[in-house]
Amino acid sequence: MKLIKDKEFGGERPLFGSHDLHLVDVTVHAGESALKCCSNIEAENCRFEGKYPFWHVDGFVIRNCVFTPGARAALWYSRDLIMTDTLVEAPKMFREMHGIKLSNVRIPDAQETMWHCSQVELSNVEVAHADYLFMHSSDIRINDYRQQGNYSFQYCRNVEIRNSHIDSKDAFWGTEDVTVYDSELHGEYLGWHSRRLHLVRCHISGTQPLCYCSDLILEDCTFDADADLAFEDSSLSATVNGCITSVKNPRSGSILADGYGEVIIDEHIKAPADCVIKTR
Repeated sequence: MKLIKDKEFGGERPLFGSHDLHLVDVTVHAGESALKCCSNIEAENCRFEGKYPFWHVDGFVIRNCVFTPGARAALWYSRDLIMTDTLVEAPKMFREMHGIKLSNVRIPDAQETMWHCSQVELSNVEVAHADYLFMHSSDIRINDYRQQGNYSFQYCRNVEIRNSHIDSKDAFWGTEDVTVYDSELHGEYLGWHSRRLHLVRCHISGTQPLCYCSDLILEDCTFDADADLAFEDSSLSATVNGCITSVKNPRSGSILADGYGEVIIDEHIKAPADCVIKTR
């Protein structure tokens, strides 16, 4: 592997088509596509300031680096990334990628990030301003994660999340086969139109959660007082520790809680309209 150390690059495609490079203390200044169409790249203690530095890259490791806001859309159409101990200030990262592992990474401007990605693993990752995060992505494993940003995980498939704090309006819309363990989920309209969403020991807040769901499962979850009008037109099996402020027109299945502020069953309930609502 060729070592490039203490160098600066700029302009258009300065390292285009390179293979087997180890970059140490390198700065990539303004320009475009510094490492386009490359493979087997390691970047350590590097700074990326220009647009699109890693496109169509096959196999790369990024350690202790910084992507400034000017490095927007930095990692697209690539495979097999390992990123650790890195600050990503650039927006619109990670598009149409396969094989992403992030550990100890902060992304303070994560808007429109992780679209159409697969085989994603996150550990000790923090994101903010993360509107439309993870659109149409699949095969995701997340642990020890904090997120602020709306409309996240829409249309995702095969997701497992543990020990996380997610503050997101409209999270998990239209998802399939998502399981969340031991996490806090804050935001309005959680999980609408999802299929096989499974929440285990989670705390839920925000109005009208978990409506229009199919095959929803809740195990030993808790609800905030503002989590009202829950479960409309959903089929579900739910056990809730504590009270639910209000339940409205669940379609089928069962709900068990310590109590209910209000249960609303009206003429708008959908067939088969046979959900069993019980109190401990």
